[in-house]
Amino acid sequence: MDWIKLEDKSQIEAIKIQSKAKPVLIFKHSTRCSISSMVLERLKRNWKSEDFEKTTPYILDLIANRDLSNQIAQEFGVFHQSPQIILIKDEKSFYDTSHMGINYPDIMRRI
Repeated sequence: MDWIKLEDKSQIEAIKIQSKAKPVLIFKHSTRCSISSMVLERLKRNWKSEDFEKTTPYILDLIANRDLSNQIAQEFGVFHQSPQIILIKDEKSFYDTSHMGINYPDIMRRI
């Protein structure tokens, strides 16, 4: 699972631009949370190489990038949670879920 690390505020503008061509997935991951680690492992086990054709996936370590996590929540109008998946299309969030609500088949159906 070779996701793009989301580490800089300038990437938010890139995400908006990319979302005009295909959906962008942001996974907000807490490296201190066992639920977040479990959800990430489930995504890794299920993720297929052809999924990169459907979406551009980003992963955010929100412990290391708390300000960036807050900016994403504000920018896309979602309530901050962790772990959290946010799907972006045409510069707007069209789906977000957290904790045990995050599951691979549901994400792929929405993309």
